Amino acid sequence: MQGDAPEIPELDDEETDLDLTADDAPAAEGPLARGASVIKAFWRHAPQGTGVYRMLGENGEVLYVGKARSIKKRILSYTTPERVSHRIARMVSETVSMVFVTVESEAEALLLEANLIKQLKPRYNVLLRDDKSFPYILVTGDHEAPRIFKHRGARDAKGDYYGPFASAGAVTRTLSALQRAFLLRTCADSYYANRTRPCLLHQIKRCAAPCTGEISLPDYAELVGEARDFLTGRSRSVRQRLAREMAQASEALEFERAARLRDRIQAMSAIQGEQSVNPRSVAEADVFAIAEEAGQFCIEAFFFRTYQNWGNRAYFPRADKMLEPAEVLDAFLAQFYLERPAPRLVLLSHEVPSAATLGAILSERAGRRIAVGTPKRGEKKELVDNAARNARETLSRKLSETATQQKLLAALGQTFGLDHAPRRVEVYDNSHIMGTNAIGAMIVAGPEGFVKNQYRTFNIRSEGLTPGDDYGMMREVLARRFSKLKREGETADAGAFPDTPDLVLIDGGRGQFEAARAVMREIGVEGVKIASIAKGPDRDAGRETFFVEGGEPFKLPQRDATLFFVQRLRDEAHRFAIGTHRARRKKDFVKSPLDEIPGIGPARKRALLHTFGTAKAVANAGLADLEKAPGLNAATARLVYNFFHENG
Repeated sequence: MQGDAPEIPELDDEETDLDLTADDAPAAEGPLARGASVIKAFWRHAPQGTGVYRMLGENGEVLYVGKARSIKKRILSYTTPERVSHRIARMVSETVSMVFVTVESEAEALLLEANLIKQLKPRYNVLLRDDKSFPYILVTGDHEAPRIFKHRGARDAKGDYYGPFASAGAVTRTLSALQRAFLLRTCADSYYANRTRPCLLHQIKRCAAPCTGEISLPDYAELVGEARDFLTGRSRSVRQRLAREMAQASEALEFERAARLRDRIQAMSAIQGEQSVNPRSVAEADVFAIAEEAGQFCIEAFFFRTYQNWGNRAYFPRADKMLEPAEVLDAFLAQFYLERPAPRLVLLSHEVPSAATLGAILSERAGRRIAVGTPKRGEKKELVDNAARNARETLSRKLSETATQQKLLAALGQTFGLDHAPRRVEVYDNSHIMGTNAIGAMIVAGPEGFVKNQYRTFNIRSEGLTPGDDYGMMREVLARRFSKLKREGETADAGAFPDTPDLVLIDGGRGQFEAARAVMREIGVEGVKIASIAKGPDRDAGRETFFVEGGEPFKLPQRDATLFFVQRLRDEAHRFAIGTHRARRKKDFVKSPLDEIPGIGPARKRALLHTFGTAKAVANAGLADLEKAPGLNAATARLVYNFFHENG
C-alpha cells in the first residue's frame, strides 16, 4: 500500500454477539422455519474465514449479499427466527439456497460485496439507484495546444481531470467562465488541424486561436498553466499576477490589453462568486448527510474542491424502512466509491461501521491518505450540518411531491377506467418532417414522477411506410416495444418499478387509437389499458378529446387537475420526441459525403479536406488531383473519384 493509509480494521459490523450453537433449531413450522433449516444445512459446510455470502430465493433470484469476517459465524445468526428482525425474517423465509466466496482480506470482502450488489441488485440490500457518472473538466495533455472541455465516463484520455461537478449545468457554466478567463480552445483536434482563419470564439474573446497562430504556442502554454493553477486552488496568485500585468499595461498606455486582462479577472471572480458555502479551511472534501422520514431515506452529497463548492446532488437509495440511517449510509458509500475517485477527506453525518475499512481501501487506490469520518466541531461540522439540513428539506419536498403524484395517478386511473392507481404510465409520440428523420418516443411516469432512465426512442425503419404515415409509425413503435416485452416478460423484482405499463397514452386522435388497439390485439397484450389524446379545435389546450377502450369519447373540465396532469404527460412526450428528432436532424445536417465512402477513415478524410478545403471541392476534383493528395494512394484516389462519378 502506498502513502500513510491506516491499517484495515476488522468488519465488526458483520459480527454478532448472539450466543448460538449448531444445535439451536427453529421452534415453529412454516416458511420461516423452513428457511432457517435451509440456512443451517448450508452453515454446516460454510467457510470459517472472511468472505461474501449470497442468499438465493426461488428461480435463483439473489435476495441478499452480505460480507463477514467469519462467514460461518455470521450466517448462524439467521438460524434462530425468534431472534431476528421482521425484515431479516422475511428474507430468511424466502431463502432456498446460499453461495459463499472467500477472500483474503476485509477490504476485498467490502469491494466484492459492493460489486455484487451493483450487478445483482438484491431485493434486501441497500441499493444506489442513481449511479450515473459525474462530469469533470478535462485539460488534455497530449496536444501542442491543450484543449479544455467537459468529460464524462472512463478517464482514459491523457490530461488533468478536475471535479467532480454535481451536474452538467455546473460544468457548462464553469467552462464558459474559464473560456473568458483563460481563452483556452474547446474545439476537437480535427477542427483545430483544419482551420485557416480564427473561428467565432476568437472574435468574441473566448479563445486565443492557437490554431492559426494568433497566439504563439509558448504564450498559449502560459494560459494553460494559469488555468491549471486556478483549477487546483491557486486562484489568488493567478489573479494577483494578472492584476499586476493589468496595472503595467495601463501605465504603458496599452489600454486594450489592460481591458482584456480586466475581463479575464472579472471572469475568474464570476466563477468563485457563483459558488455558495465556500469553505475557508477545507481544500477538498466530499460531504454526505442522510435524512430519514416515513420510511424513506435521502442522502445529500456536496463536493468541495479547491476551497470551492462544486455542487450537490440528492440520492434516494432503495432500502428497507427498518434499517438505521447509519446502516443505509454505510452501504451507500461502498457502492458510491466503487468506480469513483475520492478526495482527501470524506465527511459524514453519522458514524458508520465500515469507515476505517473504506478509508483504507480508498487510500490504497489513490496512493495517499484519505480520511473518512464524522466531524464533531469547527468548519467541517458546519459543512456536514448544512448537508444534513439540505437532506431533510429535499426529502420533505420529495415526500410531498410523491403524495401529490400518487393522488394524480389515482385520479388518472379512475378517469380511464382502471380499478387501481397505475404504477407505470407510458406515453407515446412521433416526430418527423415530411417523413424524414422519423422517430418514435416513449416517456414513463410513476409514483415518483417522470422516470427518465426508462425513456426510449425508436428509429422508424419500416421500408414500406409512406413518408408521414403517423399511423404506420405508431404501429411500428408499439409492435417493437410490446413484442420485446412479451418475449422477455417482467424482469423487475417484486416491489420494484414494473416493466409492464398499466396505462398507455397515445398522442393522437381516433386513428392513432385504433392503430394502437390493433397492434395490441395482434401481439396478444393483456391487462394494459390504452387511451389516446386528440388535440382540441385550433389545438386549444383544455379542449382535448379522450378515446379509451370500453367507453365513448369524452372531454374533461377545463380546470380539472387530471386534465392538467395528462397535458403535462403529453407535453413531456412531445418535448422528448422533438428534442430527439432535432438532434438526429442536426446530425444529418453536418454529415459529410466523405463519411459515406467505404474505406475512407478519419485520417484520409482529414487529408482530403486539408488539401481541397471542402467536400464539394473533393467531389469536383479530377483523378490526377486526388492521386496527389497526401495520404492517398492510387487505389484510394480511384475509390473517391468513382464514388462521386458513377460512370468513372
